[in-house]
Amino acid sequence: MRIYNTLTRKKEELKTITEGEVKIYACGPTVYNYIHIGNARPLCVFDTFRRYLEYRGYNVKFVQNFTDIDDKIIKKAIEEGSDYKTVSEKYIEEFWKDVKGMNVREATVHPKATENIDEIINIISTLVEKGYAYPVENGDVYFSPKNFNEYGKLSHQPLEDLEAGARINIGELKKEPMDFALWKGAKPGEPYWESPWGKGRPGWHIECSAMVRRYLGNTIDIHCGGQDLIFPHHENEIAQSECCNGVPFANYWMHNGYINVDNVKMSKSLGNFFTVRDVAEKYGYEPIRYLMISSQYRSPINYSVDIIEQCKASLQRLYTCRDSLDFALKNSESISVENAEEIKKQLDSRREQFITAMDDDLNTADGIAAVFELVKDINVSVLNSNSKELIEYAISLFDELTNVLGLVYNRGEESLDEEIEKLIEARQTARKEKNWAEADRIRDELKAQGIILEDTPQGVKWHRE
Repeated sequence: MRIYNTLTRKKEELKTITEGEVKIYACGPTVYNYIHIGNARPLCVFDTFRRYLEYRGYNVKFVQNFTDIDDKIIKKAIEEGSDYKTVSEKYIEEFWKDVKGMNVREATVHPKATENIDEIINIISTLVEKGYAYPVENGDVYFSPKNFNEYGKLSHQPLEDLEAGARINIGELKKEPMDFALWKGAKPGEPYWESPWGKGRPGWHIECSAMVRRYLGNTIDIHCGGQDLIFPHHENEIAQSECCNGVPFANYWMHNGYINVDNVKMSKSLGNFFTVRDVAEKYGYEPIRYLMISSQYRSPINYSVDIIEQCKASLQRLYTCRDSLDFALKNSESISVENAEEIKKQLDSRREQFITAMDDDLNTADGIAAVFELVKDINVSVLNSNSKELIEYAISLFDELTNVLGLVYNRGEESLDEEIEKLIEARQTARKEKNWAEADRIRDELKAQGIILEDTPQGVKWHRE
């Protein structure tokens, strides 16, 4: 597999530190609000990446953090008249509702910043001892990028250019505008932890360096996140970790592109800001996941009502195919088909097409295209074959590929399907008895539930709108 490495600005063959294993760290949310659709993209993209690596036989250790102490969380707690822990726990719970709705799997570990204070203090102490960081009189501790001569290597900008936009805010006691906080001295009323520099709390960047080291080691295979994190967050992580540990921090860096809304960059100030919950209440969660992986992950994507509706329609094609396979299987026989091996070979070519796409820097757009080519093959060669063997073969391959993408996961619960089947059977009985009014009533009742019936020579097929 080849992936685009932000650090080197080129696609590189994936070579892991330990053969057959991949250590991945993905930056998680700051938990002070519901996640927005911009957050949804890295969640869905790197969940798909993890699924694909496992599909290809890797043992993946995937770590994603929660920033559960931060200026925004403290501000939210003040607004709500509560405390930082109440706020963070509330929105972690809401996070789980949304990510499970999008079929994003739990990471191997989901550490919290507040659970890693000792590790954070240890790293800061080492950086101070080595001369890369310095404390000031109010209890803050700052890192000095000027002491790290490779600073800027991820964002590919020299320190002089980065310094141009930096400044020292009122109340800050740092020496240079580019210096950034590793530890923040506690202000009155703020939560705090004891440290060698007094009562305080960690800065944003240091927590990820601490959690990477604790859960994955000094050097990891892949660090990933949104494009907006390249600078300063990921740049600062590299500086802290490499100065502290004396070894490379991450061998590969993967960053997903931005999300636009109606072709304009999403922004709270522009009023075009949508939470995942907002969109899911109108369109469901699965169309969101589909949208997030419908383009190659480094490309920008556009959210609009028309596009999310197109995603719903595309998903319906997949569901219709899968439901049709189930229906065909019920009515199939153990018969031999003359060109069965040729049909299987054609179906297998779609797996090869899928793998080729995904091996090319996780090209999910072409991966999805391969699945739709498989759907065409199934419609043409499998559904009317009446061959149990062929239909089961197609079902297995369809599920194999859609599972890697994390799609087609909302197929109805068995109890609901049984209820639908009972209504269909009652309608069939009414039709045999020429009770057309009752038959129409049942059809309308099912339609109101989003169930569409199709009368075929093999029997009644149904699918969801």
